[in-house]
Amino acid sequence: MAAIAVIAAVILFNKRRLAVLLIAIVLGATIMSIRIAALDSSAINQFRGAITSVELQVTTDPNRVVPKVFGSSFAPISYSFMGQALRVDDRYSMRIPARVIVSNKSVESLLPGQKIRVQAKVLESKEGRVAALLIVKQRVEVLTQPSRWAKGLARIRLGLRSATGGEDAGALIPGMVIGDTSKQSVEFKNQMRRSGLTHLVAVSGANFAIVSAFVLWGMQFVFRKVNYRLIATAIALAAFIALVRPSPSVLRAAAMAAVLLVAFGTRQGRDPLPALGFAIAAVVILDPFQARDAGFALSVLATAGLLLLAPKIKPKFLAPPIAAMAFCAPVIVALSGYISPMSIIANVLAAPAVAPITIVGFMAALISPFAPWLSHLLILCVKPLAIWIVWVASWSAGFPVFTLKTGLYGFLIVAVLILAIYLGRAKVAIALLIVVITFSWAQRFPAGDWQIANCDIGQGDAMVINLKHHRAIVIDVGPDPQLIDRCLRQLGVREIPLLILTHIHADHVGGLAGAGKNRKIGTTWYGDVFAGTRATIEDVKIEVKWPDRAGEYTPNNSSIAVLFTSPDFTLFAAGDIEPPVQSQLVSHIGEVDIYKVAHHGSRYQDLTLMRELSPQIAVISVGATNTYGHPAPATISALTQLGAKVLRTDIDGAVAIKATNHQFSLQRSKRWFRFFSWS
Repeated sequence: MAAIAVIAAVILFNKRRLAVLLIAIVLGATIMSIRIAALDSSAINQFRGAITSVELQVTTDPNRVVPKVFGSSFAPISYSFMGQALRVDDRYSMRIPARVIVSNKSVESLLPGQKIRVQAKVLESKEGRVAALLIVKQRVEVLTQPSRWAKGLARIRLGLRSATGGEDAGALIPGMVIGDTSKQSVEFKNQMRRSGLTHLVAVSGANFAIVSAFVLWGMQFVFRKVNYRLIATAIALAAFIALVRPSPSVLRAAAMAAVLLVAFGTRQGRDPLPALGFAIAAVVILDPFQARDAGFALSVLATAGLLLLAPKIKPKFLAPPIAAMAFCAPVIVALSGYISPMSIIANVLAAPAVAPITIVGFMAALISPFAPWLSHLLILCVKPLAIWIVWVASWSAGFPVFTLKTGLYGFLIVAVLILAIYLGRAKVAIALLIVVITFSWAQRFPAGDWQIANCDIGQGDAMVINLKHHRAIVIDVGPDPQLIDRCLRQLGVREIPLLILTHIHADHVGGLAGAGKNRKIGTTWYGDVFAGTRATIEDVKIEVKWPDRAGEYTPNNSSIAVLFTSPDFTLFAAGDIEPPVQSQLVSHIGEVDIYKVAHHGSRYQDLTLMRELSPQIAVISVGATNTYGHPAPATISALTQLGAKVLRTDIDGAVAIKATNHQFSLQRSKRWFRFFSWS
């Protein structure tokens, strides 16, 4: 109905606009249909699920995939890149895009344009723009060497990477200049994301504007005629596109820059809105999948914000970050689920350093193959500015971000708020903000006092016992440093007098770096304590019940299983011990208030031990939609029959338990009505 109303309004308002709208819809739908049909009808689809020979031409640089936890261990190192599939099974010729994942470091040196042959397993890809996902585990056969042009560009990229050095500041500069984020750590990328500064390391219209302005300024000393300067600038931008690689985001930024250059050179007006519209149309016609790309939407909205909202904002130096953030906020919330109020301040503080780093870094990159010493000197000049941006990112990332429920709810709430501000309804916007902030504060997690908490860290374990004064005992740290750091930050933990890592598996120890981030860690138990070990911290008595010293066990059955006793609760944390060990612990523990269920609630449980424990509360730390069947229905049923209240992180999220003289109240981070929160 809404679409019909819009079309009716357009008809009444202007028939020409209706014609343009209809032509655009028909043209876009036709091009998209042709592309989708080509992907679906490709001969490569005949080999889904099978291993076959595929000849490809590399189109993007191989990038190392962020290491992930696969089951109880880390997944092998792998590299991802895009390629054009040219021949499949030595029978079918084609030219169709494919995503390639290779578990072999030899592909790290591949450059765009090279042809390779692989033995790959063909799978269906979740990326709409590619025909297949190719999983390669064998060595790649290189068919052609890179061209001189590709080698020259690679030398420039590697030269800049070498000149910038290590640490976060050195990793930041290649990202700001040519979009090369290969040196950036996962932690630093997360800081840039939370602070709202990620756009600085994604080549965008801002990079093209800075580079084109610099080149155009320099051309005045070479050419007297404006048209010649514009042609030289266009050539320089074409080379810049090749240097940073022609990804979709780069091409859409280049389209906008090209339109503005043409408008400036032909003296036919410099109204940016028609230029933006033309750039959008050109990009979508060339690559219709951009219409479904969130990055494209953010690029268009940021540009529209600068054109429409920025002129209304005072003071002027605050206008660009506020306008871009305001227009992009609905999509950002719909995608990530949070928005950082501190990102405005972070962008304002970082803004003065962006242009110098981009320009000087660009010059350093160009001369790095010929004069590396001069390249290092230029980088040395802007390194303090990069250090400044790194500090801003780290500082602003420490502040809470405003989290909204993802999807339609978050999008609509933020869109209504931004629309009210844009239409000048300041009182309405302020009232809405007060309601949202008040409601979010009432729903904060954890609210008030708590004694035991279990973090929501996916398929893994991480439990926290509160010692007051921002101190806590931590049992396991899950698989992801970012998730455990976020949980401990929510819980206000700044010091960990005792850290217990139950066993070696990655889903229990992979997040260690996150637990130690900006926190003091005292004693760590990790494979060096045995049954009978005792300790007391504050009013919490700790007794290790397993492992014994009698023999060799599997990693799961070597888990440190601990009984915690305080005036307010008793807790048994079982790690991943399985029935052979559980049966040995019968009559050694007794009844407890809280049971951290062994091995994520798997079906391998000793019912005799479970009956002996007879917990009031059973906590199961488990990842949503995990492939192991955790927790098992039989385990849930057994706990329920014993009268236990079962809490599971895949459904309840993080859990906080308040204990007073063995009486308990619960808080869950996942609630159906929890639309707003701070994290």
